[in-house]
Amino acid sequence: MPRLFGTNGVRGVVNEDMNIYLASNLGSAIGTWLAGGKVAIATDTRTSNEMLKSGVISGLLSTGCSVVDLGCAPTPVLQYHVKLTDVDHGIVITASHNPPNFNGIKCVDCDGTELSRKKEEEIEALYFNKSFERVPWDKIGGVTQDANAIEDYIKGVIKNIDSEATKSADLKVVLDCGNGAGSLVSPYLLERMGCKVVTLNAHPQGTFPGHESEPTPENLKDLIEATVNFGADLGIAHDGDADRTIIIDEKGNYLYGDRILALVTRELLRENNGGVIVTTVASSLAMDDVVKDNHGEIIYTKVGSPIVARKMMETNAIFGGEENGGLIFPKHQFCRDGGMAAAKVVEIIAKQKKPLSDLIAELPKYHLYKTKVVCPNEKKESALKEFAKRIKSEKVDLTDGVKILSEDSWVLVRPSGTEPIYRIFAEAKDVKKAEEIAEENKKIIADIIKKS
Repeated sequence: MPRLFGTNGVRGVVNEDMNIYLASNLGSAIGTWLAGGKVAIATDTRTSNEMLKSGVISGLLSTGCSVVDLGCAPTPVLQYHVKLTDVDHGIVITASHNPPNFNGIKCVDCDGTELSRKKEEEIEALYFNKSFERVPWDKIGGVTQDANAIEDYIKGVIKNIDSEATKSADLKVVLDCGNGAGSLVSPYLLERMGCKVVTLNAHPQGTFPGHESEPTPENLKDLIEATVNFGADLGIAHDGDADRTIIIDEKGNYLYGDRILALVTRELLRENNGGVIVTTVASSLAMDDVVKDNHGEIIYTKVGSPIVARKMMETNAIFGGEENGGLIFPKHQFCRDGGMAAAKVVEIIAKQKKPLSDLIAELPKYHLYKTKVVCPNEKKESALKEFAKRIKSEKVDLTDGVKILSEDSWVLVRPSGTEPIYRIFAEAKDVKKAEEIAEENKKIIADIIKKS
């Protein structure tokens, strides 16, 4: 059976592979799988959001499900609503960081976490076989709206931080919402925490006119400049659905997600006198150092926030996340949460009473280099097998893709679960070495793809 769900839901180009027929049939498959029940739905700001949402809702209603429409809201808001209320399932229409011509459909389980692979496979079987259970005319579901989801979420975040400390610190923040769903939440959350907030691209607009949705250094040049020019304590950026957060320090330095992951890990280990931390094989060696130095235990998983979250549940972890700015705070909810991440970083600065650059300087120093190469989805599996055959190193981790380790560096080559590309990450003490080993392995996998 073909696979429909990727690492984070179903994604594709709008009106090509991601079209109204897919949306309606997937809604029908989910509704059949649920055998009725209540489903909450939300969207990010993309121009295709209402079209695809309508298709999904139609499929759900035809199987007898009722729908609670939250409107436009960040993915973590939808997930928190599912966790907090009596709904049986959640669906978000989003393609997160992908370009505006992409969109997607992400499923959320009844506890607010993303669906396990087993449950995705059950829905995929119904979808591909078109085994839909339509109900009689008098059993068709209805749609209601809930306007309280964002306020409930903001209250939930504030409950999990020291708001007295953040209010007394009187911090200034420059916030770049990227014209995404975070525009509807993060400015108000940070203001409630006592921050003085300067916003960029904070009007919801699905063409992403400010910059592309992926919060890369190239896309955040305005935020970097504004953070320095306004004399802010930090800059904050979200991706399209605000489940991730990238931070800029007061000097205008772009902090890759691994630096913030390590910073928050250190603080939570100190707050809890140790504990279990879960992260992926793509995370920095700094994580290993920080965890060992603070009496913790680290567990590595495949890439993907649902995988990290479920391993956190199994191990009673105090914190977890990915190197891309997706942080998971289990006391709040078991999913990556951009609003909660932003709030926690502000709290750390407020309580430590140090500039963010000083806090980052205290962490172990490694240099991460990222690149990618285009690969058609149908070539991914065979290309990876061939790449693995060419590796001569004795230290190879096959947890997810191929990770080649040496004493103070590593390189990871893995197929993306959301795009037709291979991602190549490398890390070393020396920035040039990180770039060299990444580009060297990029050439190898590119050559394999070209010849396959």
